[in-house]
Amino acid sequence: MMKGSVKKYLRAQAHHLKPLVIIGAKGVTDGLIASIDLALQDHELIKVKFGEFKEAKKEISAQIAQATKSEFVGLIGHIAIFYRQHPEPEKRKINML
Repeated sequence: MMKGSVKKYLRAQAHHLKPLVIIGAKGVTDGLIASIDLALQDHELIKVKFGEFKEAKKEISAQIAQATKSEFVGLIGHIAIFYRQHPEPEKRKINML
């Protein structure tokens, strides 16, 4: 589990990012999880926008975090922020405190 200060830092880092994945009418599919997984691999810190299922965004975010082995950083409106550190230190884009 992440500390609050780390999550706050990551939310600040995510501020300027655009959502890379949008959750649509189909909800959480294998394709959606694969897209998020790939985005995390490339970017480490990503935003996922809820186009649909806005009433279940907390539950869905937890499901996505578990499926992608990522950390759910927080929600801003209908946008969820996820973080997963790159396994190779030289490819990490986000310097942790």
